[in-house]
Amino acid sequence: MTTSKRLLFLLLAILPLLLPPLAFAEEPAPPALPAAPANTISEANDSLEKARRQLADLRKQVDDARDNDSKLAELKPKVEQLARTALEASVSTRERFNYIKGRLDQLGPVPAEGQPPEAEPIKEERAKLAEERAAINAVTGSAESLSIEATQMANQITEMRRNLFSETLLKRTAVSTGVFEDALTAGAEQGTDLQRTVGGWFRFVWAFKRESLMAAVSLSLLIGLLLYSGGRRVAGPLIERNRRIEKPHYITRLMIAFWSITIPTLAVGAFAFACYSLLYSFNVLRPDIAPMVSQLFVVCVGLYFVSALTRAVLAPKRPEWRLVNVSNSGARRLEWSIFAMASANAVDYFLGAVNVALGSPVVLTVAKSLIASIVIGVILLWIAFIRPMLRPGEDPASEGRPWPRALSTVLMLTGFGLIALAVIGYVGLARFVATQIVVTGAILVTMYIGILSGRAIGVQGALARTYLGQRLAERYQLNEVALDQAGLAASLGIYLLVLLLGVPGILLQWGFQPGDIESWALQLFTEIRLGSISISIVGILAGLVLFALGLLVTRWFQRWLDGTVMVRSHVDPGVRNSVRTAIGYAGVALAGLIGISAAGINLSSLALVAGALSLGIGFGLQNIVSNFVSGLILLAERPFKVGDWVVAGTTEGFVKRISVRATEIETFQRQTIIVPNSVLINGQVGNWTHRNKLGRIEIPVTVFSGNDPRRVTELLLEVAAAAPVLRNPEPNVVFVNFSSSTLEFELRAFVADVLSAGSVKTELRTAILERLRQEEIPLAGPGAPTIPITMDPESAQLVSAMIENAKAQAGRTAEPVRKPSPKPVEEGGDETG
Repeated sequence: MTTSKRLLFLLLAILPLLLPPLAFAEEPAPPALPAAPANTISEANDSLEKARRQLADLRKQVDDARDNDSKLAELKPKVEQLARTALEASVSTRERFNYIKGRLDQLGPVPAEGQPPEAEPIKEERAKLAEERAAINAVTGSAESLSIEATQMANQITEMRRNLFSETLLKRTAVSTGVFEDALTAGAEQGTDLQRTVGGWFRFVWAFKRESLMAAVSLSLLIGLLLYSGGRRVAGPLIERNRRIEKPHYITRLMIAFWSITIPTLAVGAFAFACYSLLYSFNVLRPDIAPMVSQLFVVCVGLYFVSALTRAVLAPKRPEWRLVNVSNSGARRLEWSIFAMASANAVDYFLGAVNVALGSPVVLTVAKSLIASIVIGVILLWIAFIRPMLRPGEDPASEGRPWPRALSTVLMLTGFGLIALAVIGYVGLARFVATQIVVTGAILVTMYIGILSGRAIGVQGALARTYLGQRLAERYQLNEVALDQAGLAASLGIYLLVLLLGVPGILLQWGFQPGDIESWALQLFTEIRLGSISISIVGILAGLVLFALGLLVTRWFQRWLDGTVMVRSHVDPGVRNSVRTAIGYAGVALAGLIGISAAGINLSSLALVAGALSLGIGFGLQNIVSNFVSGLILLAERPFKVGDWVVAGTTEGFVKRISVRATEIETFQRQTIIVPNSVLINGQVGNWTHRNKLGRIEIPVTVFSGNDPRRVTELLLEVAAAAPVLRNPEPNVVFVNFSSSTLEFELRAFVADVLSAGSVKTELRTAILERLRQEEIPLAGPGAPTIPITMDPESAQLVSAMIENAKAQAGRTAEPVRKPSPKPVEEGGDETG
């Protein structure tokens, strides 16, 4: 079968697909859309029914936990999740609803009276679709009702927690001697219960779960040893004070103080968490023992944190590392006072956990909080009378001076206020204020030190003065600029660490539960609404990560394709550059689209903005867009490539780089000239190496007119035959011009690489000059040399005689004509005689 017949059959086969279908029926049925799954509505109803039962169960739990803030905090996220589940059930039917709506639109309106009736199949389908749409509307309404009910319950939980917090703080308890008597009696009973409970638990564990206990303790000790040794090895220089430094720099003191607080505290917290998790995982802890053990670990970590903070700031034994200007005795008194307040607060919280675990009476809780508040108030009064202050430059070993009047007044008022609140019966408020003074105060001081450290390390040249900066410079050979950039990054990292560790700790102290912080963080990082726009920080970070990965993959593919495939295929360097650049543009565009999609940015919502920007681009960015498009045209058409020798106007040199906006040309003087791409597209550009590197050279030669032109031509061709020029096309000599004194010739030859034309010209000129001198052919011009002429003796005598005769004739011609002198007149004679 011939090619024409094949094409004819192919055309006949495709033609029916291109022609519109013929209408044979009087009332054609519209094309059917793809149907959604039949069980979509039933699944949504089942999901809503299940959510409704769960909501009823949660409502009952909320009513039972009215006085338990932590339990309410746990229930609120579950209620909010049910609201989202209800909305998701409604969303699941949206696709089916859109299908039904589109199908009804295709069927058109119901025929009015007097019009021909619809076909029976269409009528049945319309009724079925209307029924299904009504069912979907019912599902949507039920889902919205359930979502509203769940949202109202979540708001109710928030209001209950707010009221519970207010009642706890502002509830007044009558304080009398009877309270302490009842507290002593209840305390004795609780001590007995505690001893019996803990003793019974320990005997049971030792008798029946000794292996589990030993395994948990051994693993805990191993984890502690690893944390200690690893921390000393990795973070030792950051937390240890070098005794050889007599006067450490302020930034060094700040950094050592901050890291000596945070790193050991985090390590101790990790150790405590690991111990509790191991004991719980090995089923060693009983339900009544677990809260007490958990609170014991928490207060131990808290005491270690306060102790590390006081040692870092006050440095009682190392005054040269002290951050505040206080005396040695004042530093020691302040350290013990702060630790005593922290201990009183820790004992109060631990005993509170014991009371809850053992079900102790409320009077015992009131008594312990009252005593802790009074103790902390008395310690604050004691601190107000300490004399720790020093003058600038004063010896730390000397006696200090009192606090400034304002600070001592604040301390005294706070101490008296705590004692007064506790005595008049506001024990909950006094306990809350005491906790904020000790724990929140410690967190705020640590955050302040961290912020000062971040600010100090971000100063230009600050990192180079620290031990860490010196180690980085020595290990990675970093210069001052790199160290400053690392210092700026470290500063931002410290700020972020301070916020991530400090803010949640303060929120926990102010009565918020971990679930609240987790919910807020999840909402902050997943959904921030600005009007109708929803922004997700997690989505944006994921988009940036995917964009960075896309760039890395693009760069790797560029290097692999250029260095492996195209090099082995001996592809022209210019082609390699064009392919590499095109792949780079495509990879960046693809990575950008993937990143935008992952970030959840709806490009359709930006259509109006893009339309407005297009007008600005048309006027303000016209040249930039023109250069960009010109760059793409240069890469596609390739009128020149990287490495070509081009001439563009007054610019001549080699193409070094073709970018999006401009092309870099390096002249022969090693000057880089940036030429906009639009100039190269719209102007005339000469390319010496466009298709190949073949080039022609011309050597002009001028001799005296007395020379034989054929001989000169032969000499020039002989010189060209010995030179490194192409034999095909062969060199040739052109007799350009002649005059009465000169003969002008031009030697023309071709070289394989026009880039070597300069050296070939030099070699040809040298060879031509040497050959002309050898053949005694003088060059014409003002500086032409005098060449002696050899003759036989007879010719020389004849020439000499002719020269002498010419000289004699020239002498006679030059001699002047003399007049004859008059004769003298004789005496007496006639003058005319």
